[in-house]
Amino acid sequence: MSAVDTATTRVTGPAGAHRAAAKPRRAAWARRAPLLPALVFLIVITQLPFVATLIISFMNWNALYPDQIHFTGVANYRTVLTDSLLRASIVTTVELTVAVVLISLLLGLLLALLLDRVFVGRGLVRTMLIAPFLVVPVAAALLWKHALYNPVYGLFNGLLTVVWKAFGSDNPPQPDWITNMPKGSIIAELVWQWTPFMMLILLAGLQSRPAEAMEAATVDGAGPWQTFRYLTLPHLRRYLELGALLGSIYVVQNFDSVFTITSGGLGTANLPYTIYQTFYQAHDYGRASAAGVVVVIATIIIATFALRVVSSLFREEAKR
Repeated sequence: MSAVDTATTRVTGPAGAHRAAAKPRRAAWARRAPLLPALVFLIVITQLPFVATLIISFMNWNALYPDQIHFTGVANYRTVLTDSLLRASIVTTVELTVAVVLISLLLGLLLALLLDRVFVGRGLVRTMLIAPFLVVPVAAALLWKHALYNPVYGLFNGLLTVVWKAFGSDNPPQPDWITNMPKGSIIAELVWQWTPFMMLILLAGLQSRPAEAMEAATVDGAGPWQTFRYLTLPHLRRYLELGALLGSIYVVQNFDSVFTITSGGLGTANLPYTIYQTFYQAHDYGRASAAGVVVVIATIIIATFALRVVSSLFREEAKR
């Protein structure tokens, strides 16, 4: 007990000391009380449905056979991990996620390096490059499916027609882009939408480079490539990791593009779309819930790494 607490106890007695110690606790609860409704709302909206999903995942529950509902243990999880269609959807999910994240990171880095330079109209160019990320995902998928990919009136085939006629050909090819490259069509649409996100993260990293180190490299005669390789790229490592992790969290859960562009056909059914089919078409609530829990666990693992990267970035910024 400190000298102040001892003096308080002698003057006011134990009851007064207890009241004095309770004041900071009341002040702390007064600050936290306005957040309690939001916390309760968050728990009701997110955690209770997940608990219900977790319970259903351990049950044999098919809406077509309501009389056969019973507890089945981990059988649904065994089915999820051994079913060939579900394994194929997991592989498709990994392929889509890796391709979209890597291509978006590369293009985002190139655009960030461009926007890091000073030129006339940079603000306008930055706004235009950010615009794809602001489009609603379903609207973006519909735009690519009908305005770009359509073999009859799509922009891509229109450009092919113009180019081939410019070279004197009267019979230009009119490929069906979605049929010929189903996964590529989804990857291209997602890359268009997620490249601005990567660009913003990497641009923030470029603008946080220490000016002294860059000036010292210039004075020492380092060229642009050497500066990028030995200074810029190591500095951007954390930002690249952050972009990859956050992008993976969202792309793994992508449903809109697969549902809108291909409806899960031609080998493009990823895990979220397979869960949708299992739940709404096969009405197998237990197996769909188990697959959903697997997705949540995988997302939590990725999010944990993302939070560690964010924390390390904040620590590095605090040291400067």
